[in-house]
This record gives sequence, structure tokens and C-alpha cells, in this order.
Amino acid sequence: MPNVNVFDMTGKNVGEITLSDAVFGVEPNKAVMHAAVVNYLANQRQGNQSTLTRTEVSGGGRKPWRQKGTGHARQGSTRAPQWRHGGIALGPKPRDYSYTLNKKVKRLAIKSALSSKVSDQDFIVLDKVELAEYKTKTIVSMLKALGAEKKAMIVMPEIDSKLIKSAANIPGVKTALVNTINVYDILNCDKFIIVKDAVAKLEEVYA
Repeated sequence: MPNVNVFDMTGKNVGEITLSDAVFGVEPNKAVMHAAVVNYLANQRQGNQSTLTRTEVSGGGRKPWRQKGTGHARQGSTRAPQWRHGGIALGPKPRDYSYTLNKKVKRLAIKSALSSKVSDQDFIVLDKVELAEYKTKTIVSMLKALGAEKKAMIVMPEIDSKLIKSAANIPGVKTALVNTINVYDILNCDKFIIVKDAVAKLEEVYA
């Protein structure tokens, strides 16, 4: 079972924690992690591009000329696709790009991502986060002490509004709960910071 150090907010080593092999010690499956990232990004797509068909553009109610005898091809409307200002034929319409992955694939992808962070030594366990007030400077100094000054993800066991709002305007820093983490965010951060109580919840859910 992998052992990792536990730090406080000043970056001081205050102990050690043993992580579950079933969650943090699996062999990372790159194919499954890739599938989970592609799925996440696809589900973020809005797909709201929309062109106007001949029924949606304004005008064109009157027949431009009589059916026979003009020498022109017959036309019923000036908003047909071949006309200037006409509608678009077979253009894009709002589309849903989202799809679902199998539950087992999702679980394996999460465990693979967490295990890869542990093996790369980018997994930091915090003893606890205590904030007396809403203060971005406190979180900045904590991240500096932990060596997580680049992209960092902070995972909490429960909602902590002081932590969420204090970290909200720090570039590259994201906060999440145990039940809202996803593979994309785990792999996208340089340092994965998790509060000690949240580790037990993760093991309870994914072990």
C-alpha cells in the first residue's frame, strides 16, 4: 500500500497516511483515461450553431414570376437555397454531442488518474484547511508552502465556502468535492491536493 506524507497549511510534515491499493495503487490504464477525457470534453460542447432554412428566413412569400411562358425556370419562392438571401440547405442545427461511458470504465479511469498522481509524487495530503476569514492571500501562501504554485486542484470532504471563494480568483487553482471530481481535472492539474478527511471518502466510494 502506498504511504504518503501529511502536511499542514504551512507545508510542515505532520504525519503519514496509508492509501488504499484498490484506489491509489492500480496500474494506470491510459486508454481508459483517454476515453474519459474525450467523453468529458464532448459533454462540455454546447453544439448551438444554427443556420436558417428556407422556412426560417424572412420574405419569399410571393411567387417571383408566373409558372409558364417566361423562359425562366419555374420558381416558387425567392428564399430557396439557390437564391441570394435564400435559406441554407442541409446546414448545421443545434446538436447534442454528449454521450455516456460505462460505470466500470468511469471508475477505472478515476482510479487510474489518482494512482498516476500518487506514482508521480504529485499527490499532496493536507491535514486540514482552517480559514478564519475570506482571504486569497492565505491560500496563495499555503500553495507556495506546498510547492503547488502552478495548476492545483484542492479536493474537500464537504463544502467550505471560505476555501472556495478564497481560491476562486487564483489562476490555475480549482476546488472540488469528492463527488464532483473528474478525470480531466485530475490529469490537468500539476498538483492534486486533498484534505485528509476526503481521502477516506474517496476510498469509501471507489474501493
